[in-house]
Amino acid sequence: QVQLVESGGGLVQAGGSLRLSCAASGRTSSSYAMGWFRQAPGKEREFVSCIGWSASSTLYKNSVKGRFTVSRDNAKNTVYLQMNSLKPEDTAVYHCAAGSCGALASNYGYWGQGTQVTVSS
Repeated sequence: QVQLVESGGGLVQAGGSLRLSCAASGRTSSSYAMGWFRQAPGKEREFVSCIGWSASSTLYKNSVKGRFTVSRDNAKNTVYLQMNSLKPEDTAVYHCAAGSCGALASNYGYWGQGTQVTVSS
């Protein structure tokens, strides 16, 4: 069993930055790939990024490439999503997930509750 808790969301102006954190607990949490998804009101959940268990592989949604960076610190059982040059369309609840790296939600078996990111124009 893996428990995930996100933090770091908030309200920021367009062009600003936020860093999201996802703290994982569980005996084998560091052996999972970690993903970030987001869901805006009235929209389906969408993939944002993922990182392999060794951090050697990463994957990004096209619209966030060059603006978002995913990283992990296995010693702290924490995954990060650095978000720069934020746009109003990035507004959503951001969830982290543990499983195997990929863009499909079905790749992941464990999910956090989410943290709200609001970008004002």
